[in-house]
Amino acid sequence: MEWLHLLQRFLSDFLRGAGVTLELTAVGLALGFALGLFLALVKIYAPRWLSRFATAYIEIFRGTPLLVQLFLIYYGLPSLGITLSQTLSAYLALGLNSAAYQAEYLRGAIQAIGPSQMMAGRSIGLSRWQTIRHIILPQALRLALPSWSNEPISLLKTTAVVFLIAVQDLMAKAKRAATVTYNPIASYLAVAVVYLLMVFVLNLLLKWLERKSKIPGFEIDVKRV
Repeated sequence: MEWLHLLQRFLSDFLRGAGVTLELTAVGLALGFALGLFLALVKIYAPRWLSRFATAYIEIFRGTPLLVQLFLIYYGLPSLGITLSQTLSAYLALGLNSAAYQAEYLRGAIQAIGPSQMMAGRSIGLSRWQTIRHIILPQALRLALPSWSNEPISLLKTTAVVFLIAVQDLMAKAKRAATVTYNPIASYLAVAVVYLLMVFVLNLLLKWLERKSKIPGFEIDVKRV
């Protein structure tokens, strides 16, 4: 099995690349969550003109390829006088793209919380924002977790495009191995196994997190979105 021999030969390289891939995934996911939550709240609770802006952002970033967004950031921004490193460009592209998807996961979960929750919060003297923060969001985040858990896995695999701007992720290490050995099939098969292992472990972690987030007797008023 050539791919197994090649995996052993380039294992240290692949592990370094896997570390970069996991770092890109973590940063992109964190940026995407922060921006996605903001977009979801704006889309639901902000004035209509601002809600439309959030909707436009989501449609644009979900409707265009990540690779195009990455190239616009890395190659396009310098023409405007903004030059970013390869890694920072990758972080930004992954975060902005992920935010559009996470916003929709979170929006659906927030809107699935019955309006009685808002009325209950206001009736005990909480402001609108305090009700959202302390009553609606904790329930919505638990509700969103099963569908949201697809995003980390999808993002981990999507990071493979950043090797095109010379970020030394796992895919870049695979390309180097293919160039050195003149054996692209074995090189990419070996890296596919590494990706598969990372996805498997991440999936186990997300399932554990989902189980931990379930509270016995926790029920909410869910309506169709």
